[in-house]
Amino acid sequence: MGVRGTPGRRACPQPNLPPRAGEGARRYGIGALNTFGHLLRVTTFGESHGPAIGCVLDGCPPGIAIAADDFAHDLARRATGRTRHTSQRHEADAVEILSGVFDGKTTGTPIALLIRNTDARSRDYAKIAEQFRPGHADYTYWHKYGIRDPRGGGRASARETTMRVAAAVIAKKWLVEKHGIAVRGCMSQIGDLTPRGFDSAMLDSHAFDWNVVEGNPFFWPNAAQVAQIEDYMDGLRKSGDSVGARIEVIATGVPAGWGEPIYGKLDAELAAALMSINAVKGVEIGDGFAAVAQKGSFHRDAMTPQGFASNHAGGILGGISSGQAIRCSVAFKPTSSLRLPVDSLDVHGNAVEVVTTGRHDPCVGIRATPICEAMVALVLMDQALRHRAQCGDVGAVAPRVPGGIA
Repeated sequence: MGVRGTPGRRACPQPNLPPRAGEGARRYGIGALNTFGHLLRVTTFGESHGPAIGCVLDGCPPGIAIAADDFAHDLARRATGRTRHTSQRHEADAVEILSGVFDGKTTGTPIALLIRNTDARSRDYAKIAEQFRPGHADYTYWHKYGIRDPRGGGRASARETTMRVAAAVIAKKWLVEKHGIAVRGCMSQIGDLTPRGFDSAMLDSHAFDWNVVEGNPFFWPNAAQVAQIEDYMDGLRKSGDSVGARIEVIATGVPAGWGEPIYGKLDAELAAALMSINAVKGVEIGDGFAAVAQKGSFHRDAMTPQGFASNHAGGILGGISSGQAIRCSVAFKPTSSLRLPVDSLDVHGNAVEVVTTGRHDPCVGIRATPICEAMVALVLMDQALRHRAQCGDVGAVAPRVPGGIA
């Protein structure tokens, strides 16, 4: 059998060389995965102590009114320094819109957002540059990449979530304007403290007072307990220790039909998005793990002409939204950066004692509510665009059950 090539020359067998850098990623459709979403795609970049952090939001519909000032509210909710119980790093978090917006409206082209870091203090990390901090990503980053940026945690820092919140400002605006959807959250546990008289099902009630949540730095739903939390956190700071937290997020106004039945399930994508946040160790949809002890006769959400009788499923059935409020609960682990000494290793395998200095949060959950809201909003907007692309012409084919009995 002839082989095409240079006349008069035989084709030489190719040596079994390893693939070129990046070839495997291109072949199998994988990579560093700094991009999130399908039709609405968010790519974040930058490190905690680099010159800037940023994101590119691609696939955003045109015509959304947006200005740099629109980002200030949610970024301030996420910011450090709101209370003495969070990191005292003070960043202005001023958003620069580099592209995708003209005359105050999105153009449908990629939206590039940039925030410059102005208060990084890298000298705090000089002593641990070659040490692995237990509970942090230092060890795993070192094994994966063979190099890491130790300043402030580098890419593994919660500083990266600033751009998720910024991108979600646009998503939240689109969701409320196009569909009347509101995405809101609160803290429902910090350490062993829980809000008195609170149940997550209350978040879907018109009687729930969101002004209380927004009126304190913990996003706590019971104003009478804020002073108790302050004392609790003061004790933690003095001891040098930390605690975890639980955040509740609810999305109201989501219509029935969003999500996919198998691999793009709405609850699966919400869980994955929320698990991508730093320090998250658990996610529940609806009643979550409490469903294990429930009877099926209790857990199933009865339907009546007046509405669903309950919402144990969290607004999602078979991976598709039911028209009820979508409820998510997110568990954050305790902060690992502590003044308390701990045994560890350095990059050479030597035993060391690590003491973390610098500016750190005794509970990362204090600033996590707007971050969790952001990920839910981005998933919902992406799912909305995908639903419109495939099923926008389906229309009303079944009776619409109200989200709940009034």
